[in-house]
Amino acid sequence: MRVFSPDIPSASDARASACPVCAERAEHFLSVDGGDYYRCAGCHARFLHPSQHLSQDDELAHYLHHENDPDDPGYRRFLSKLAEPLMARLAPGAAGFDYGCGPGPALAAMLREAGHDVALYDPYFAHDPAPLGGTYDFVTCTEVAEHFHRPAKEFDTLRRLVRPGGWLAVMTCFQTDDARFAAWHYRKDPTHVVFYRQETFRHLAAVWGWVCEVPVKDVVLMRRPLDAEST
Repeated sequence: MRVFSPDIPSASDARASACPVCAERAEHFLSVDGGDYYRCAGCHARFLHPSQHLSQDDELAHYLHHENDPDDPGYRRFLSKLAEPLMARLAPGAAGFDYGCGPGPALAAMLREAGHDVALYDPYFAHDPAPLGGTYDFVTCTEVAEHFHRPAKEFDTLRRLVRPGGWLAVMTCFQTDDARFAAWHYRKDPTHVVFYRQETFRHLAAVWGWVCEVPVKDVVLMRRPLDAEST
């Protein structure tokens, strides 16, 4: 998938790092395959040290090998984990935004087929920044958040895009077991640099004053309150 903020800060201490999600101090817990991984006691995220992220060119080369066909029934079933619970909460004809749609925006196609309007943005494959200036009834971010180099900045953007009463829908494979982290297939993707737990999203929602639901594994729905002053 995609990385949205490819600037890579240098590390002054290879054994410590601030959490890129919540800025709390994180502790080193594992070195594997040449990478140093950290865990945050505040939001419970795990992440690769920022100095070890791939370059933007290397990431793009990796993404170009992905085959996400919008007409592939298997891929649509995969995305339905997020699409179905989200659509159950939307009013007819809602206005949405797919953040990180990739070269084959299958989720947007599914939502449009259900009668919703969906704008697209992707820094590599749909690089028109105009939709970033709007607000939406729902914003989707599927298999994207694990690629964020600067997740705090990206989540601030996502939060701003959601109208009062609207939904932010995120799908990413939850990290649950540190003992299996080294062998975890999700970690082995070189473009995956941040790994979230349910608690990570509940932490973000609590800080924002939003409601957080986990309707199925690996899917989070966060609702912005109707009262914009509370966010």
